[in-house]
Amino acid sequence: MSIANTTIEKHLLQEVRTQDSNRRVVRIWLGFVLLALFCLVIVGGATRLTNAGLSITEWKPIHGVIPPLNAAEWEEEFKLYQRIPEYQVLNSDMTVEQFKGIFWWEWAHRLIARGIGVIFALPLFYFWATGRIEKRLRWPLVGILALGGLQGAIGWWMVSSGLSVRTDVSQYRLATHLVMACLIFASCMWIMRGLSPHSDDAPPTSSSRAWAGAIAIFALFQIYLGALVAGLDAGFTYNTWPLMDGAVVPSDLLIQQPAWINFFENPKTVQFIHRVGAYTLFALTLVNMIIALSAAPSTTHARRAVVLFALVVIQASIGIATLLLHVPLHWGLLHQAGALVVFGFAVANWRGFYGEYPRKTVIAERD
Repeated sequence: MSIANTTIEKHLLQEVRTQDSNRRVVRIWLGFVLLALFCLVIVGGATRLTNAGLSITEWKPIHGVIPPLNAAEWEEEFKLYQRIPEYQVLNSDMTVEQFKGIFWWEWAHRLIARGIGVIFALPLFYFWATGRIEKRLRWPLVGILALGGLQGAIGWWMVSSGLSVRTDVSQYRLATHLVMACLIFASCMWIMRGLSPHSDDAPPTSSSRAWAGAIAIFALFQIYLGALVAGLDAGFTYNTWPLMDGAVVPSDLLIQQPAWINFFENPKTVQFIHRVGAYTLFALTLVNMIIALSAAPSTTHARRAVVLFALVVIQASIGIATLLLHVPLHWGLLHQAGALVVFGFAVANWRGFYGEYPRKTVIAERD
């Protein structure tokens, strides 16, 4: 082998090592972002379950980082809360000390959201400047950052719906807020998974990739339905299973007019549809597992199908327990956490059918 060829081989080897190192660093960074997003969603769920979402009535992206620091500031914040219908109709006997209990949940939720903006933006700019971000990923990552800014505006849009007429936030806006959080979560998961080593196993069937995509999308739809349930407090009623209101298919599901409004504003209908969604997701992942195990039992794809089905079974069990126990805080949060775990794994499983992001052209040509 000539000296020139040896030099090229060394150069290519060093290039591969550098790219592997850069991808590993970016994966670790996105892993931290995913963990922070997971915590944000859980604290957001606690904010909803403790009825704390309207405790901060102003949007101060910068100044809002600093909470009340003395009795006078607490009184000032409490007076702002006293102006809204939630206090006047539901909490007129609330004390400042009780107000603090709900304030801290909402403050923590907003603080984590601001923190995610920092831990996403600063490393992104640093990795970009130092060449660690591959060109194909630069603008998608900037897009995720932009979605994060939009999500902050959606959060305030949601809160503002409960500050003048309603005693709570709009379930439509709550669902939009949660779905946007999940889309940001999925985007980070998609990119992180694409930077990870992939198995060379062939898909079990020609439709496996499409099937995986359908499961991930339906898991997101089920989260949307769950947000409607939360927004209507529908989980606090009809706390029996497998029957609902004494029947497999309860009556009065279309009692409101026009009929379509029941699917968004009738707590009974919304909870029933969420149950049906859970059964559907169970069936989808069961069929997916059976097909994968039958067609390619020893592949990574089959093993992932088993894990996905197991996660759905666990999540369904948590959902049933949460319902039967009348949605205690810890069980409600566990159910929300389980939903995000199922969705995240479904997205990672879907991405696994596309393989790792291609290497640089010079390496591909050399190989």
